[in-house]
Amino acid sequence: MFNIITRRTLLKYCVRYPDARNALLEWYYEFLNSDFKNFQELKSRYPSASLVGDDRVVLNIMGNHFRLVIRMVFTYKAIQIKWFGTHKEYDKIDVKTISFKG
Repeated sequence: MFNIITRRTLLKYCVRYPDARNALLEWYYEFLNSDFKNFQELKSRYPSASLVGDDRVVLNIMGNHFRLVIRMVFTYKAIQIKWFGTHKEYDKIDVKTISFKG
């Protein structure tokens, strides 16, 4: 099981993007109960996942309508939500440095 830090951040994104709420919550519970040992295991389950540096992983949510940026430290079973938004918004950020600003 992973510890997903900043659940409050996730809930704020659910309010900001109500169309993606169910998909975000589905992601949350799936990853909360996951047991990936490394990025290769994650990638085999989520082929579109991208590792972008600093343990950051980009995931597609609702097909490719939304992107979720998380920091995933497999050794400590910890996930930190860094950013969530539309694909169009994603194209405007620096994925390696972006952080949630509530």
